Amino acid sequence: MIQDKEQGRRYFQVRRGLPNIARKLAGVDPIVIAFIGGSITEGYGASEPDETSWRALTGSYLKKRYPQGTVSCINAGVGGTTSTFGAHRMAEHVMANGEIDLLFVEFSVNDGVDRKESIRGVEGIVRQCRRLSPHADICLVYTAADKNLSVESPFNIAVHEEVASHYELPSLNLAAGIRALIQKGEIRWEELAPDLVHPNDAGYAQYAMYVQAFLEEVLAQPVTSTVSSLTIPKPLIVRNYEFGAMLDVSHVEQQKGFKITDVKLEPLINWRYDLKHLYTDKPDAQFSFIASGRSTGLLLLCGPDTGIFEYSLDGLTFHEVNLFDEWCLGAYRPIIAVFPLQPDVVRTRVIIRNTTQKDNRSTGTCLRVLKLLSS
Repeated sequence: MIQDKEQGRRYFQVRRGLPNIARKLAGVDPIVIAFIGGSITEGYGASEPDETSWRALTGSYLKKRYPQGTVSCINAGVGGTTSTFGAHRMAEHVMANGEIDLLFVEFSVNDGVDRKESIRGVEGIVRQCRRLSPHADICLVYTAADKNLSVESPFNIAVHEEVASHYELPSLNLAAGIRALIQKGEIRWEELAPDLVHPNDAGYAQYAMYVQAFLEEVLAQPVTSTVSSLTIPKPLIVRNYEFGAMLDVSHVEQQKGFKITDVKLEPLINWRYDLKHLYTDKPDAQFSFIASGRSTGLLLLCGPDTGIFEYSLDGLTFHEVNLFDEWCLGAYRPIIAVFPLQPDVVRTRVIIRNTTQKDNRSTGTCLRVLKLLSS
């Protein structure tokens, strides 16, 4: 690990800092820290994800800094997922037990090339956190991958910075720190991340050093005795996922040909939550549900036997959805299908029906629905 914390200070933007967590650290009240992101937040590649990942090391640092109180950490990382899914997971995976005090958001590697969709996701997370936990501080974290180490201002990081700047949130550019070390010849990326994305213990330790340099600076600022007012400005994109949510499959109506099961599928990756889902392999199976908002969709378990399904909004045209990809060949994992955004908030009856169609690589026509999505 490169130990230069002064160098680490070059790679973060303080903006409004973390005023409320700094105030709480001066007291004795319990503190809750949440981490939401993809596999790098989950700790993939670490020898012990709950001990040696950047998330775990950051939690340990804050616990040592706060010996007079209790620090609890929430791991809301889900590998292979974007901020769109993150916004829909917030209420259940981050806020299920009440308000939090600090939220780290890490999706810059997984978010795609659609600027508006990335903003909808990250902005949705920020606004939802402000609404459900109005005193929580928020920090955006940008991790490294091959795709964002070759240019000075990577697209996904620049998009997330638009959100951080708009909401005056601190941001921590770990990728920029790694890039500088590579350019100086002090490290090779494959030494810290053998697959060029997921750090090993040495890579996570380097990330944690940058995070600690950031925390040391922002927590050293003068502490006020009152809770800072964290206002919510107008959104960058009105149709963001601030009201994203996951609904239990018990909300389905007019169900035919599906059954509820919680059978564990093997191999299963990127999902450690409840496995209860609707299952069918019948071509005539269908169900409907009512969604209120600007968008709706499904959280599915996809794998080697996944088929093609159809959806219709308010009984109009049916559209085929094929989510089978190369990752389905080897394991089951969660994948979201978000249906087209509506211009306004509406109540929509969504009809889902299975088909006899499948990808040429699939072994079956199964459909597994974990959650209903609404935003």
